[in-house]
Amino acid sequence: MPAEIKVMATAAFKEAYLELVPQFESATGHRVTTTWATTADIVERVRGGEATDMAVMAGDAIDKLIASGQFAAGSRMDVATSWVAGAVKQGARKPDFSSVASFKQAMLDARSIAYSFGPSGVYLIELFKHLGIADAIAGKCQQLKGEPIGAVAARGDAEIGFQQMSELAPIAGIDIIGGLPKEIECITAFSTGRHAHTRVADAVNALTAFFRAPSVHALIRSKGMEPAQP
Repeated sequence: MPAEIKVMATAAFKEAYLELVPQFESATGHRVTTTWATTADIVERVRGGEATDMAVMAGDAIDKLIASGQFAAGSRMDVATSWVAGAVKQGARKPDFSSVASFKQAMLDARSIAYSFGPSGVYLIELFKHLGIADAIAGKCQQLKGEPIGAVAARGDAEIGFQQMSELAPIAGIDIIGGLPKEIECITAFSTGRHAHTRVADAVNALTAFFRAPSVHALIRSKGMEPAQP
């Protein structure tokens, strides 16, 4: 029987999601209602009792909601991975990210740096501390919420913008520098999780299976992500 599935999702999987969900609805008759929010906001809202049937967000956040009982045990299913990448305004000089030393110097030389409140931003804050440059660059760093970081870089409001590759890829007006050096790269698994009290568990499981099907791997790759392996 067709069901309505309420989903909370983050922007990292959005480009693939917006193409996949209509295909799923057409194939199954189910209907999907989506609320977009950051990973941190989704965790807070679910813990606060907001109704949802499933979430699509960073896998470690799914694990937290399973551990605290809001999501069903064993319901985390990885659907794709993404990596932190940097971007500059189109036509601007690209900094050198070829080594840890050159990346560190690029951060020290940059006039301004922007990153999000999502997993990429959380990682960068800790990375800058690890590299010993957090204090030196603090005055030129902006942690922003509410719009894609690529759009900020495209306007020139930040010399370098960082976000998930899948979130930078669709933004016009930027040149993508690429990922971080291998020694400090950050790859995040994005996953689904099922609410412990959903009444449409079978439909949720069907949507998760659709996101993980080999037939959609090419589409996921086209959106700047790698599909999860079975």
